[in-house]
Amino acid sequence: MPSHISPHVTPYAQYGTHYDAYDNSRTDSVPLMGQELAFFSQAGFNMDAVTIRRNAPTARLYEEAVQNEGAVISSNGALINFSGNKTGRSPKDKRIVYEETSKNDIWWGPVNIKMDEHTFEINRERAIDYLNTRDTVYVFDGFAGWDPKYRIKVRVVCARAYHALFMNNMLIRPTREELENFGDPDFTIYNAGQFPANRFTNGMTSQTSVGINFKRMEMVILGTEYAGEMKKGVFTVMHYLQPIKFGQLSLHAAANVGEREDVTLFFGLSGTGKTTLSADPKRRLIGDDEHVWSDDGIFNIEGGCYAKCANLSPSKEPDIFNAVRFGAILENVVYDPVDRVADFDDISITENTRCAYPIDFIPDAKIPCMSSNHPANIIMLTCDGYGVLPPVSKLTPEQASYHFLAGYTSKVPGTEDGVSEPIPTFSTCYSAPFIVLHPSRYGTMMAERMKTHNSSCWLVNTGWTGGKYGTGSRIPLEYTRTIINAIHNGGLVDSPNDNPGWSTYDVFKLRIPRAVPGIPSEILDPSRAWADEDAFERERIKLAKMFKRAFKMFEHEIPREVRDAEPDV
Repeated sequence: MPSHISPHVTPYAQYGTHYDAYDNSRTDSVPLMGQELAFFSQAGFNMDAVTIRRNAPTARLYEEAVQNEGAVISSNGALINFSGNKTGRSPKDKRIVYEETSKNDIWWGPVNIKMDEHTFEINRERAIDYLNTRDTVYVFDGFAGWDPKYRIKVRVVCARAYHALFMNNMLIRPTREELENFGDPDFTIYNAGQFPANRFTNGMTSQTSVGINFKRMEMVILGTEYAGEMKKGVFTVMHYLQPIKFGQLSLHAAANVGEREDVTLFFGLSGTGKTTLSADPKRRLIGDDEHVWSDDGIFNIEGGCYAKCANLSPSKEPDIFNAVRFGAILENVVYDPVDRVADFDDISITENTRCAYPIDFIPDAKIPCMSSNHPANIIMLTCDGYGVLPPVSKLTPEQASYHFLAGYTSKVPGTEDGVSEPIPTFSTCYSAPFIVLHPSRYGTMMAERMKTHNSSCWLVNTGWTGGKYGTGSRIPLEYTRTIINAIHNGGLVDSPNDNPGWSTYDVFKLRIPRAVPGIPSEILDPSRAWADEDAFERERIKLAKMFKRAFKMFEHEIPREVRDAEPDV
């Protein structure tokens, strides 16, 4: 045999139509043991007809996604796959089961819509019936939460290799020994997203259903193949379990740590810069999206990142760009059919193009993703399209609670069709779509932890200055980075109270610095940055009234001192 020809032959070539015999005699996924076999039998799976592939290696999931799902391997090695008709979450189709163990804790309303137990059982049966029609069912067993003291065991059962690989990236991957001793899961996801819900079932409003049952600790997905539903389903469960079961505070926030082991939390909604600013070359990333502030410090919930890909470039976001390699999933990303090069500027499928990759694809990520130190700084990011909020202000504990509950940012023209002027968005606790308990419970825990650990809190505006959208300009990213650096290096740590280096910003009652090295002083005070003083005052009062209207839902559940932190109109 010539030396350049490999002596190894792939199973497909070697066994041809007899590949099934090879597959049954040798597996490259983790075999099911007695306890796992009992779990699937009791759940209703036909173990004689379905092959269950547990924690299959990445290469095999690649092969089967390409063979069976129309996936493509990109030029840089990432797997490109597609989520079908749904290219984003379906919050209007999410339901929480109304049952005796959790009904008194849930914040019922438009975010947490009630589902009766019988309907959940129907959907669960429908999902398992569908999975029983598949030749292969994929299972991934992993953990949510890096701290073993507070983590939960999660089992994902799905019909697509793409979904199994996605959760392999997003959950914390167990060692071989941990997998052999995994036991029963604390939470199980049945993902039959290719199969629709019966829209005539009680409580269903479409063919999509995302249901969570806290008594059974199960989630059932029908009618959507968007992988992000699983990620946020796990976060929703942790948002419930951490306060209720463990007494800890779950947060929709990024976190990083400096050379002095000082931890910073970054809160922020879409477009505020949370991912960009937390990826700091001078600091180590703990995580980009979901964390728990426990009695013992900070830990990441996830084992990976789910980054937006629209207009991704090596110059703007090099760490994320370089994470797009073998093992990563590109979701709904357009590619050149000839050379398989991903086109991140093409958003013809969806603006919500994504990449899911393990967190260790990020250089200098802190592994394990946790710190025994409590946050020294908390940065609340907002993109103010009205040009009213200062680039930086230091918040009192009461103001921090207020702005945490408010969760303000604004959509600006160009983000959605029909948006002609800034639209205010108030997402309580910076996580309204995933809130499970009443926001005041998270707010109270946040205030207590800040007080106990003497954490400083900052409101940082990454939006407009010198005018609202259309007349002013976006605050340059380098200015915001300079402000963040000043926070970290101690340039803004002096108490603003009675300090001649600080002034009070009227209406919003914020304390703002008169000077920050590297930042033009006129930008620090929005009232000085606007050329038209009357126009500025109109916009300031307008935004202040929006805050007051949005906060009415909390006025009877929060302390007077927090209510007093609202704008003075």
